[in-house]
Amino acid sequence: MKKTVLLIMLSILVIPCIVKAEEANSNTEIKEENITENREDSTNIEEDSTTDTNVEDNNTTENNNITEENTTSDNTTDTSLIPNAVSGILMDATTGEIIFEKNKDEQVAVASMTKMVAQIIILENIEAGKIKWIDIVTASENASGMGGSQIYLTTGEEMTVEDMMKGISMASANDATVAMAEFIAGTEVEFVEMMNKKVKELGLKNTHFKNCTGLDEEGHYSSAYDMAIIARELLKHEKILEFSGVYEDYLREDTDNKFWLVNTNKLVRFYEGADGLKTGHTDAAKYCLAATAKRDDLRLIAIVLGEENSQIRNSETMSLLDYGFNNYKIEILKTTDDIVKEISLDKATSSKISLVPLNDIAILSKKSADTKKYTYDIKITNNNLPLKIGDEVGKIIVKDSDNKKVKEEILTVTENVDKLNFLELFGKTLTDMMVGNMNFV
Repeated sequence: MKKTVLLIMLSILVIPCIVKAEEANSNTEIKEENITENREDSTNIEEDSTTDTNVEDNNTTENNNITEENTTSDNTTDTSLIPNAVSGILMDATTGEIIFEKNKDEQVAVASMTKMVAQIIILENIEAGKIKWIDIVTASENASGMGGSQIYLTTGEEMTVEDMMKGISMASANDATVAMAEFIAGTEVEFVEMMNKKVKELGLKNTHFKNCTGLDEEGHYSSAYDMAIIARELLKHEKILEFSGVYEDYLREDTDNKFWLVNTNKLVRFYEGADGLKTGHTDAAKYCLAATAKRDDLRLIAIVLGEENSQIRNSETMSLLDYGFNNYKIEILKTTDDIVKEISLDKATSSKISLVPLNDIAILSKKSADTKKYTYDIKITNNNLPLKIGDEVGKIIVKDSDNKKVKEEILTVTENVDKLNFLELFGKTLTDMMVGNMNFV
């Protein structure tokens, strides 16, 4: 009898508290914060070395002959950097700012550089758990019949996704690319539709694909700017550098048909900091290259299109990279691991959540520029549950000493947070009452 009375009294106290908690607005108001930091400039840039061009990918066969741009205010258009290229661009990979441009929006054939979009889709499928590196891919007659650059797959031959990716990234293999396209989408046609959809998602206006290999075909084109954006998107999947940054490797190692892979991008061996990304060559496209290199915190993306031969292509690509490394510096203000704010939630599976930038926050500037101080305004725009990693919770606005906005980045959470259900909320309320955390006012 005493227990029954006690339960009734407890219910009388608890139920109104739960109702009151449900009626309360769960949004937490966060005031803007200003944080001032001083950073030292880093100017340690190394010299580049010469290159060699004895191996080249050739994507020619007998059967088959956006987003608002972010540009530095003082970017150069001096075409003497790449006088022979039809078009080209130099971009900072972290900020997306353009350092150099030449005919950047001109629609041209881009040969095997097309495969960068195929690589993005492959890596997205890996990261989503739809396919695994150890999955076995069987080469169809269509895939094995592809000419041009290849790893000489035979019809019915089985190879892992990882080895196929090696073939695509290092040997620019058409047969491996088509095999992976069929493995993921069923047919190359459907895979190319996925590629064009990805291009639209990136906001690119001067790119359209007709195949997944880059073979010359009417209506298959891109531009230097679009290729740079595609390269930047590919670099978000850091795994790609484990393939594109390797100079030599082997396929079918434990067989009598051992195949030596040599990277078609010679810069990864001869240019300091180079670790990708993709070469290309067809009759229509001539010689093309999407190259990336990193020194200290500065990662650059260089694109050259329509070069007459591989030697000129490599030389002019290095000229772009040299210009960037010799004249520019990057200042990393906040990384995606830096917690910029913590907020409390009353009815969440986690009582406190941490906010981090969705992307690194960096300032690109000339080496001659003075060190600056920056302040940060943090604005919380959404803490409605549930929240998951990648959701926009707020923004961090970077301002210079003149109170001028120089950067803005989305804030997201470091963990998935859900709303407490009724039983969980009831239990939390009881616990708060027992430890004296309940506010009856």
